[in-house]
Amino acid sequence: MTRPYSEDLRELALARADAGETVRSIAEALQISPSCVTKWKNLRRETGGVSPGKIGGHKKPVLSGANADWLRKRIRSGPFTLRKLTQELAARGIKTDVRAVWTFVHAEGLSFKKNAPSGRTRPPRYRA
Repeated sequence: MTRPYSEDLRELALARADAGETVRSIAEALQISPSCVTKWKNLRRETGGVSPGKIGGHKKPVLSGANADWLRKRIRSGPFTLRKLTQELAARGIKTDVRAVWTFVHAEGLSFKKNAPSGRTRPPRYRA
């Protein structure tokens, strides 16, 4: 992941902008993108500072706590597909996607296996 430009560079660019220099000339002199200068000007106007925002971090899983308990019960109650579970969660007001449901099911070691003998479509290998 790339690192944000230093605050010194940001302040230098904005000082030049305050002095009346154009965005493109500032960008060329400092070897940065003109959009950076514009974004920094907007950031200073909105927040009063030029420090970069948070990068990275950890997002708490949606399928935890009470949602996870409900999902475990639902999986054990009968046959399911990942898409169907995702739709049922959406009906309960839990916004998630198929990949998140798959990750949860896989982490729990849960799956729905079809009955092997009932799903046969080819004849047995050895005939009497």
